[in-house]
Amino acid sequence: MTSTQKSRTSKMRLSRSIGLSALMLAVSGGVAFAQAVVVQGNRRVDAETIRSYAVGRENPQEIRESLMATGLFSNVQVNRRGSQIVVAVKEQSGTANRVAFEGNRKLKGEQLSQIVQSRPGGPISQALINSDVERLREAYKRSGYGLSSVSGRIAPLPNGREDIVFTINESSKTGIKSINFTGNQAYSAGRLRGLMTSTESNFLSWIKTSDVYDPDRVNSDMDLIRRFYLKNGYADFQITNSSARFDDAAGGWVVDIQVEEGPQYQVGNVSVDSSLRDVDAAALQRYVATSRGDTYNAEAVEKSLVALTTEVARRGHAFAQVRPRGDRDSSGRQIGITYVVDEGPRVYVERINVRGNTRTRDYVVRRELDLGEGDAYNKVMVDRAERRLNNLGFFNKVRVTNEPGSAPDRVIVNIDVEDKATGSFSIAGGYSTSDGVIGEVSLSESNFLGRGQFVRIAGTMGQRTQGVDFSFTEPYFLGYRVAAGFDLFSKYNDNYNTGRYESRVTGGQVRFTFPITEEFSVTPRYSIYTTEIKIPNTTSRPYNDCTYAIPGITPVGATAANAYNCVTNGEATVAVKEAQGSTLTSLVGLNFNYNSLDSYQNPRNGFSAELKPEFAGVGGDSKFLRIAADARYYREIFDDVVGFLRVQGGHVQATSGNLRMVDHYFLGPSLVRGFAPSGIGPRDVLNDPTANAVGGTTYFGGTVELQFPIWGLPRDIGLRGAVFADAGTLFNYDGGSSVIANGAFAGCPAGSSARQYNVVTGGAQSSIGCIRDKNVIRSSVGVSLLWQSPLGPIRFDYAYALTKDDGQIGVNPQTGLAGKYGGDRLQAFRFSGGTRF
Repeated sequence: MTSTQKSRTSKMRLSRSIGLSALMLAVSGGVAFAQAVVVQGNRRVDAETIRSYAVGRENPQEIRESLMATGLFSNVQVNRRGSQIVVAVKEQSGTANRVAFEGNRKLKGEQLSQIVQSRPGGPISQALINSDVERLREAYKRSGYGLSSVSGRIAPLPNGREDIVFTINESSKTGIKSINFTGNQAYSAGRLRGLMTSTESNFLSWIKTSDVYDPDRVNSDMDLIRRFYLKNGYADFQITNSSARFDDAAGGWVVDIQVEEGPQYQVGNVSVDSSLRDVDAAALQRYVATSRGDTYNAEAVEKSLVALTTEVARRGHAFAQVRPRGDRDSSGRQIGITYVVDEGPRVYVERINVRGNTRTRDYVVRRELDLGEGDAYNKVMVDRAERRLNNLGFFNKVRVTNEPGSAPDRVIVNIDVEDKATGSFSIAGGYSTSDGVIGEVSLSESNFLGRGQFVRIAGTMGQRTQGVDFSFTEPYFLGYRVAAGFDLFSKYNDNYNTGRYESRVTGGQVRFTFPITEEFSVTPRYSIYTTEIKIPNTTSRPYNDCTYAIPGITPVGATAANAYNCVTNGEATVAVKEAQGSTLTSLVGLNFNYNSLDSYQNPRNGFSAELKPEFAGVGGDSKFLRIAADARYYREIFDDVVGFLRVQGGHVQATSGNLRMVDHYFLGPSLVRGFAPSGIGPRDVLNDPTANAVGGTTYFGGTVELQFPIWGLPRDIGLRGAVFADAGTLFNYDGGSSVIANGAFAGCPAGSSARQYNVVTGGAQSSIGCIRDKNVIRSSVGVSLLWQSPLGPIRFDYAYALTKDDGQIGVNPQTGLAGKYGGDRLQAFRFSGGTRF
């Protein structure tokens, strides 16, 4: 054995000797302590259990209080006797047979059992019962029934045993009576209350729960208010005090919030300072989302930090840290922002713990992090993951913390979550002026089987429309942040009022969404569907052709006069007859989406845009190229007064022959309010001067709208008003087998300036149509009432048409009578909405 080995052996023996001695000392000390504590009076409770409450306590009063707090004893006396501590206990008289609740309907017994500390088989103590009564009262207050009374008693049983019974007299709902703000100058109290998820009680309290006082929800609301101020330039903002009290006289909670706004700051000089040798600060400037002269925005600073951190890591500096440095100029009310890029400490993620998820799979949580075990730890990326997890909507709460790892350069990331219900079954009903009475039943799940997948199936039934659709989306396809999904659908429409035909569209779509940035995404998609056009030919709806006469109006026969009478007395247009039957469309398309709106449900600031190019002709019957665009801009002009601008347009063009009628655009109030569905654009004036819309290939339009709160009404009711102006047009019909130049022709009303087109069969004309196609700008102004109701969004529009196509006076060549042909169809009032119950 070498000297080194001998030394190592002697050290091991010494270590074992020291460890054994320490163990013997601990054992002997434990025995000595056990002998020093003398327990008296116990019958059911083990003496060792009583001694355990004396461990680490030398003060007799502390030992007594700890034992009394267990509720196992009616009396405890602790005294010193020489070197001994004598603990004399008097146990409770008996144990509870069961714990029962009477009078509870709002809160179930299972919930209340988890709140009280009294347990079946546990000790019976009046002190414990009294404390449970207070716990139950507090639970009812938090649940919105603050005036409920609770009492507890011991109920003897014939067999000598005893029950603990809590009697509850539940009150009506007691919500938040008022939310008061002090210190706010820039924004009204109503505006700040509108940011909160907690609301005041009002006449809608019977269908909402947001007015129930919940301390956790109020704390979350404080954070929403704080972020709102920091986003709008108030960098010194702070909530100096917040409190909630139950007002017995008012019968509810009163929440008081005191704020200190400070001045509003603008962004001063913006720069990037990099201490990394191979990273040029100027090259990083383009990843900064803040600009000089902008209103200071903490969210823009956060986005800049994420973008800079990601780019620097991409360049090989995984441990780099990016932090903002603000240089305040209080007199000039400016904040200069310098993004400092430094090489940070080399700390690795040792382990990521996901805790609290009882339903959601671990990988659904982990994939929201841009780092994993073994990667460089970066707090900016961890904070970003926490925001993503909160935005999923899968959890009631998310908390991300870290703790030291097994070595100084290791850190453990803990993600604590609390699952919440994500399924939804809804029955919706409503009315719209385009579809009539309509109802919908839907079942959706946004976290299907805990995998984070979205599934929805819905059925629709209405006066003029029926349909069913199914959607599935996997947000992380093949482990990448790519949303893949498919849709299946079948929809029937009765278009009698607009075109004298019925249609059914049945098909599906496959789509992939690639997020390029937080705001911009690209979605390639493939759709295949059949469009079936049917022209009913019955006695109740005889508008097909002359093979079925309309009694007293159109005779049966093949003469020229009879044929003309057939097409001029409310029958389907030639364009519809040409399109009847089944058409298969195979289409590929792209969606380019940009969205910087502050809210999807109720936007006040931001910009969104969508560009949709499509090509049909990958097989199938339809052959066309189509492109559409839609851009929307929101800006809060004054406190809760929002300006809205919208520009939209589209064009479709056949790539082979003429365009099928079903592939044209049919527009109305979605382009210009004040006009009926399919009330704008080219019409067949020969067959039916009002009903037979045939669609157009080109449209464009714009909207200016001002939305504002309605004075005197609580904002959480959700009622707002709006004034608007719309303008737009739809033109250029491109259907028909053979289109003749403009002018009046045989069969077309003289002087109508309509285009005649002929449908040719076997080299002979079989039917004709006369299309009025005027590129007229339609415009309107109007007022709206918007209600974000708990039962769903409802909107009322009343519009007055300023400019329109009135049609043109023409002379019927058969009768010689003058008439107006091809005018737009108006609809001043429009209502749409739905309910969920």
